[in-house]
Amino acid sequence: MDTPLTFGADRLVLSEVFDTVQGEGPSMGRAATFVRLGHCNLRCRWCDTKYTWDWAAHDLRAELRVESVARVAEDLAARSPRLVVVTGGEPLLQTGALLPLLEAVVAEHKEVEIETAGTLSPSRLREVVTRWNVSPKLAGSGNPLAKRVRPAVLSEFAALPNAIFKLVVDSPEDLDEARALVRAYQIPTERVWLMPQGRDVETLRQRSLELVPVCVGEGFHLGHRLQVTLWGDERGV
Repeated sequence: MDTPLTFGADRLVLSEVFDTVQGEGPSMGRAATFVRLGHCNLRCRWCDTKYTWDWAAHDLRAELRVESVARVAEDLAARSPRLVVVTGGEPLLQTGALLPLLEAVVAEHKEVEIETAGTLSPSRLREVVTRWNVSPKLAGSGNPLAKRVRPAVLSEFAALPNAIFKLVVDSPEDLDEARALVRAYQIPTERVWLMPQGRDVETLRQRSLELVPVCVGEGFHLGHRLQVTLWGDERGV
């Protein structure tokens, strides 16, 4: 689909910017400003932010906007949270504009987390990111293996001491694949969060209960989605 909503070195394609608390991973519960970017190179069947990339189901021009790096940096500097979480979509598609943006964020003495599927290299962003929240997609996501697992890129992230891995588990097969991925890339279990797939409280509860003995027995962290517990499937919170 042809669209003028393209990103570049001085501009970002944005979905939304909002203040809330981090709902997942090691920073769960911390006040944070979320910067949600548009576009993605994967197509997860259970994705809860399809409005950032699924043009067949959502109106592109209503959902996304183009903003200059300078304007977004000014907005972030004025906000109270000391943590900025960049998510998507797939943020690393916009690395060229993210570098100057996050340099400005760090200059304001704020911390930066980037949420990524781990298919694109961390590249030049290594020096400005406090923590990488890497979520390689498993078979249950519905993406072809060649698109969702890029061995060279995952090796890069596995070598970064400030990268943690969130593995979304939707089935016993996903759990087996998660274990295999952890072994293949020699990721310490203390850097792994098993995240139950679910967009409502009861589904999360049931799937979390199933993962508790796995985490206890194998040393993984049990992931959660605090935002679902608090707000359900509501956007922008």
